[in-house]
Amino acid sequence: MTETTSGRPLRADAERTVRTILEVAERVLGEDPAASLGQIAAAAGVARTTVHRRFASREALIDAMAAHAFRQVEEAIDIGRPETAPPLVALHQITANVIQIKSGWRYTVGQPQLRDPVAIAAHDRIFNKGDLLMRRVQQAGLLRPDADLGWARRVYHALIEQAILEQADNPTTDPDTLAAAVVDALLHGLGPKGSKGN
Repeated sequence: MTETTSGRPLRADAERTVRTILEVAERVLGEDPAASLGQIAAAAGVARTTVHRRFASREALIDAMAAHAFRQVEEAIDIGRPETAPPLVALHQITANVIQIKSGWRYTVGQPQLRDPVAIAAHDRIFNKGDLLMRRVQQAGLLRPDADLGWARRVYHALIEQAILEQADNPTTDPDTLAAAVVDALLHGLGPKGSKGN
């Protein structure tokens, strides 16, 4: 449930309005990072006072967008059952889910700094779940026993970012197809199958 900046839950209609504002703000700011609250209100089809009543400033709106986006990313990870699904199944499903969600929140998740405590907490949980998944993938023998899991996680995140860029260029690309490419590159690299090098 969406909350106001005071922490009180919103009524269903107010919650829908806030969600619409957040989603429209992602689109508008993605196209023009300097867009004003007035421009966002106009694009969302609401009065400027409605946006100002919900968000005290542009920064408060971006903070709310971050909290909303990272909650969605966390839910996408949880759907993939990182703790209980077979590791390869979880890795593929979580990858596809995260590509799909993050592709819709490119401006928000690309912000260099998180300020909102809800977003920060969700971000930390996301990283912890990612570390758990990488440990399970390694324990299942899908990564070398001596593989540096911190490095593996960073490579994995970089591959996901490239998949998101690919989806931006080709919006009809299936997230499952992109996930398969990410997982294959992470686990097998780009060399010939079975190649150990010289």
